[in-house]
Amino acid sequence: MKHANGQTNQNVREGGPQAVRSCILLLTGAPGSGKTTIIRRLAAALPGWRLAGFCTEEIRMGGERLGFRISDFDGREAVMAHAHFAGPHRVGKYGVDVAAIDRLTESALVLNPGVDAYLVDEVGKMECLCAAFVTRMGAVFASGKPVVATVAQYGGGFIEEVRACRGACAGGELWVVTSRNRDSLPGQALAWLKRITA
Repeated sequence: MKHANGQTNQNVREGGPQAVRSCILLLTGAPGSGKTTIIRRLAAALPGWRLAGFCTEEIRMGGERLGFRISDFDGREAVMAHAHFAGPHRVGKYGVDVAAIDRLTESALVLNPGVDAYLVDEVGKMECLCAAFVTRMGAVFASGKPVVATVAQYGGGFIEEVRACRGACAGGELWVVTSRNRDSLPGQALAWLKRITA
């Protein structure tokens, strides 16, 4: 198989009808490449599906990015990072509220047999400061449920493991999001999701 940008994906097996079908699709790319938009458009294209997971969005004021908000598909949300937050947990200029990530992902990433798919944005440096998030995300990847997740382009530890499709993500597909392909990827991700759940 190939990445969405045309590069061969060594982490996916081929072999016709007997090939193992991965239930994990990972999206990576530079900040601002459109990963979050793809997840949101995919969610909007799945009416009637029971979705779990979360999305992140920037908090801006007067054109300046001040932080990041995290929200799940049931309407719960929290500010997970802000330039004005104090404390020991920091990524760049942003203080990270690890407890807020813990509280929201406790319900957003719960293993539930009634969930049709997990959509997660993202496996990133801020989220991975929360050890409980890493544990829960690993369990989601290993659950056998369909997962579409964005992952930071750079980072070690769990981020590197996910991006390399190792551990619980073994066999997953990795697509690289670029300005050239991002408009077509929501439709491609929808087709992928429907194919593996058929």
